[in-house]
Amino acid sequence: MTTITQMKCACQTCLCVVSIEEAVKNDDKYYCSEACAEGHKTLKGCAHNGCGC
Repeated sequence: MTTITQMKCACQTCLCVVSIEEAVKNDDKYYCSEACAEGHKTLKGCAHNGCGC
């Protein structure tokens, strides 16, 4: 059996891979930051180096 511990941020334009344990969870999806989790309605980008979301 394989246990998944990391996955790509659920934000379509984000390039980040996030630890499921540390992710921001919203609607059963995992995000790397509050900005991605809220759909960038009030926050821009995710503030991670090299990511242009």
